Parts: sequence; structure tokens; C-alpha cells
Amino acid sequence: MSLVLYEAEGRIAVITLNRPEARNAMSPELSAALGEAFDQFEADDDLWVAILAGNGRVFCAGADLKALSEGRTAGIITAEEGFGRFARRQRDKPVIAAVDRPAVAGGFELVMGCDLVVASTEAAFGLPEVKRSLVASEGGVTRLPRRIPTNIAMELALTGDTIDVHRAHTLGLVNVVCEPGQALAEAKKLAKRIVANAPLAVRAIRHSVLDGLETTEAEGFAIAAGYSREISQTEDFLEGPRAFVEKRPPVWKGR
Repeated sequence: MSLVLYEAEGRIAVITLNRPEARNAMSPELSAALGEAFDQFEADDDLWVAILAGNGRVFCAGADLKALSEGRTAGIITAEEGFGRFARRQRDKPVIAAVDRPAVAGGFELVMGCDLVVASTEAAFGLPEVKRSLVASEGGVTRLPRRIPTNIAMELALTGDTIDVHRAHTLGLVNVVCEPGQALAEAKKLAKRIVANAPLAVRAIRHSVLDGLETTEAEGFAIAAGYSREISQTEDFLEGPRAFVEKRPPVWKGR
């Protein structure tokens, strides 16, 4: 049985953690398989958006503690790409998390590594590392305080408690809340709204937003202008206005 399921649907790749018997806990083997799946997605010019999902009762329970106790941390967290070969991965295309059940510890950090989050009412989020004398170093203590109020991030990190999807949505961690069992379907709907747009512009906008987060406003303008100049040299840059004038849907080529 494959540890990661990979399926292409039109312009969308669905990448699913498939270790349900272990609550999708990240082992070195699962990490390698997940990294290979995202390598495949990034290299495929026909795929423009990915969805990260998890089979079973838990989206991902974090690191496989048995593997950690055996000293096999290196395979779970890599120097360049981080937890699951995803948390710190440098990539161009957007990824949506489809969270139907709890995402805790490294699982929550995988979610925070995605660009958008769809979660069902059975989802929950938390950083329980402190309960095992661990540090949520793959995004938990770094990304979370940048996305929600610092004192709330501190509460989650220091108590190890989880929050339900409604509080996560209120805090801005979740884009769409849905009924149980519908996270993947709703994520596909969101992905289709994205792939209807020019793919190179989507990637440039994603980079502009992320690159500009830690800059001054003036630097952010300069970053966005640079990406805009790059897009202006593409075929799709001409196709957008041409399709509008001709009153037809644009046909994006991604070049």
C-alpha cells in the first residue's frame, strides 16, 4: 500500500497521506514519499494547484514518536525542506490543505505550510509538542505568531491544547469551514476557482505576497513590480485582454 496517494484531476493534483493505521504520523518513509509527490507536482507543467489531504481518523498526528525514539529524526525532518519534506519547501505553485480530522503537532505545521486551508467541523488544530518536551520548530513557533495574535499563539504553544475549527476560522487560520467528510470536495471547488486564472500570474502573486510580508511597503511595491514585469513578457499576458475583447473565456498556456 502506497504511503502517499497521488491523483491528477485536470489541473489539480490531490496528494493524500495514506498511513491511517498510524494516524498518518510522519515516519522517514512517509516523509520521503510525500517529498517525491511534491517533486512530481512541481515538475508537471500541466498541474497548477495541489491539495494535501489525509486518509483516516487524523489528518496527521505529527512525527512518528517511535521513529524519534529510535533516533531516526533525520528522515522525518530534512535540512532544506523541513518536516515531511514539505513544511519548509521552496515552491512556486499554490497548495490547499483539506483537513477533515485533527491536525496536530507536525500535522498542524504541514497545514501552516499550505497557502489555503479548508477544514470540516471535525477538524482540530494544536501544538502538543510541549507535552513531550519537544519544540514545534517546523512552523509552530515561527509561523503561528505571524498569523494570529502573539498571545494566542503563545497559549497554544505553551499549553499544548487544541482548538476547534470554528476558533481556527475566527483567528484566520482556516479559509472555508464545511461539513464532515466534505473537506476534499470543498478544497477541489476552491482549487477550480484558482486554476480558472492565469497560472503564471497566480504564482507571481503568491510570491509577491509571501516575499513582501517581511518588508517595508516600498519594498513590497518593488517586489510586486518585478514580478509584474516578468508576467508582461509572457503569452498569457496578451491572452487575458484579448479574450476580454473577444468576449470569450481565456485559454491559458502557462507561458
